[in-house]
Amino acid sequence: MKESRKHHLLAAAVTALCAATSAQAADKAPPEIPRCDSRIGTLAVTEPGVRWWQELGLESPEALIKVFVAQSNCFTLVDRGKGLAAAQAERELAGGGELRGGSNVGKGQMRAADYVLVPDVVNKNARAGGKNIGGLLGGVIGGVAGAVVGGISLKSKTADVVLTLTDVRSTEQVSLQQGSAKKTDLGWGGGGGAFFGGFAAGGASSYANTEIGQVVTMAYLDAFVKLVNDVRAIQPDAKADNVQQAVSMAKPGKLMPSPSNSGQALRDLDAGAMLYPTGEKQGPFWKVQDELGNEGWVPMGLLQLAR
Repeated sequence: MKESRKHHLLAAAVTALCAATSAQAADKAPPEIPRCDSRIGTLAVTEPGVRWWQELGLESPEALIKVFVAQSNCFTLVDRGKGLAAAQAERELAGGGELRGGSNVGKGQMRAADYVLVPDVVNKNARAGGKNIGGLLGGVIGGVAGAVVGGISLKSKTADVVLTLTDVRSTEQVSLQQGSAKKTDLGWGGGGGAFFGGFAAGGASSYANTEIGQVVTMAYLDAFVKLVNDVRAIQPDAKADNVQQAVSMAKPGKLMPSPSNSGQALRDLDAGAMLYPTGEKQGPFWKVQDELGNEGWVPMGLLQLAR
């Protein structure tokens, strides 16, 4: 009788604990995508080299990150995927004279990306079920209990991902942030439906409809929040932070010590000589530096973009 009473009390305690935990989860606010008052620059999202998501039955993380970027208002998003392919097809039609006159489709209209963002998973070597998955090197994981693809575990429902932001002009790594999430991070009650609702429209429905997809989503959101905070603190300006594009001499000329054709030249410049603008201009002259480190002035009319 006493033993039965103990079991009854234990069951009641467990039920109460579960109810309290459920209530706490329901009260927990759903996650939020960070928002910016002004845009940091123009961004292209690019897939990593190895398509690890296919082993998990997920879409490319490119689609997921694009939803974050679009809702955050932190970057102007340019499409370098399917949208670009469709745009190129239109441009080919225009180039072939197939479009109506005045369609205004031509060269020099595409917006350049200041930054490239690559979503990936943390590289972890692991053995699962006797199979050497080898981090990002692949391996069929269907039906393998506890298999790990990079930093994503099917058994424990955990994910470790990374976002890398690179300056297009300098190729400098502006920010690299790791994000982590686990199944228990999904406990925010009824708010989950509203949070994940926008991903289907963005082409990332599997991240909303599967448990491992939701965990990966939360890991990427963790990394994206860190990246936005980091970039806000750095306050980069991709156009101003980089030197001007290299130019070359369209025809022979002279490197002058001042923005004038009078006086003795610092040196003669052959056609094709490579020069690097400093960004300083006076009248029709640009201040440039040659490949030997000499600094002087050259008329703009003698210069062309380096090829």
